[in-house]
Amino acid sequence: MLKKYSLIAVLLIYVFPLDAQNLAEKNQLTIFLVRHAEKVDNRRDPELSEIGKQRAAELSKTLISSDIQFIHSTDYIRTVNTAKPTAQLFDLEIEIYNPDNLKSFARKLKKSSGRHLVVGHSNTTPELVELLGGNPGSPIVEDNEYDRLYILTFDKKGKVNTVLLRYGEKFISIE
Repeated sequence: MLKKYSLIAVLLIYVFPLDAQNLAEKNQLTIFLVRHAEKVDNRRDPELSEIGKQRAAELSKTLISSDIQFIHSTDYIRTVNTAKPTAQLFDLEIEIYNPDNLKSFARKLKKSSGRHLVVGHSNTTPELVELLGGNPGSPIVEDNEYDRLYILTFDKKGKVNTVLLRYGEKFISIE
């Protein structure tokens, strides 16, 4: 009986080998960072505008194949609501982080593994990219730049690769 199970185990290993690269990618650290989507106005804690809601939905569509495992947001309506469609897509809870303590949050992220989405603000997102060792590029334009998506990947030695993409359409609101 033991020989039968041993033979099955050997066959499984040779016929269906473990995908070591896929396993390594699951343990690799990848962080996706975005600014919150468009807001209704400039109050301290506004809701997302209709265009912002569309952008948040577009973010989840953009990340559909990314296998997000963790979602982090500041404790503002606009950031949490930007993260919600992606959280619902992957059936994840949104972990709140303090944007006033980015150094500590960056250290925590660097010690982790997996695939993270971090939703922040025009000033905190580039700063967090830099604290993580990535290249933030030019400052985010406060008034109308909501489509920046950073992807930071970390190799085994901690070297960071930064990719900057744009997602969604350039929505123009006419007031």
